[in-house]
Amino acid sequence: MSITLHDTVLTYPDGDGVLRVLDHVSLAVRRGELAAVTGPSGSGKSSLLAVAGLLTAPDFGTVTVNGTDTTGLSRSQRTALRREQLGFVFQQSNLLASLTAVDQLLMTAHLRGGRVRDHRDRARDLLTSLGLDGHLDKRPHQLSGGQRQRVAIARSLMNDPSVLLVDEPTSALDEARSREIVGLLAGLAHERDLAIVMVTHDLARLDLVDELYEMHSGVLTHSSAPAPA
Repeated sequence: MSITLHDTVLTYPDGDGVLRVLDHVSLAVRRGELAAVTGPSGSGKSSLLAVAGLLTAPDFGTVTVNGTDTTGLSRSQRTALRREQLGFVFQQSNLLASLTAVDQLLMTAHLRGGRVRDHRDRARDLLTSLGLDGHLDKRPHQLSGGQRQRVAIARSLMNDPSVLLVDEPTSALDEARSREIVGLLAGLAHERDLAIVMVTHDLARLDLVDELYEMHSGVLTHSSAPAPA
């Protein structure tokens, strides 16, 4: 397994009581798999990603990333593990308007403490591998929505993660671009041996995933992924 949540519970204060947003949730995603988590707004999907991404510690249960049990790790140790093993793709591409596609990736390397010139070739290779050859020096306003999301995915791969956590990657895209992005994620899981957890409302693309989970009121259940169309 590359990422495993076992019996995780997460609560938040709610007036005089508590709201249980994750209710004994267990999830296991192997490298080479794309797993989708569906469910209505407010069901706990974002909280699941926050716990899996080591951004929020559960009240109970364990999170294991690439063989490392994160229980009891210090904040700095969790940050280091997140930086080394995890990649994130958000609902919006969150690209900086003044930077080219290549520079978006180089900024990530810079923030991680790397020397920009040591990462330029990797940035260009990643963008090219995701179908952006010819767009490397374009800024976000010169790219389509699907192209911007591809830049965001490339940026998430700069640290060569074992796990990719993806939050609603197709919410701002049309049907054709949505299918392209989910197909791209499936290809990355299989070809780059990544474990990918994707939260989505986009039920029409689920024939492309390997594993399907449904979340309702903090409870996660495993379903069979639809057969390919």
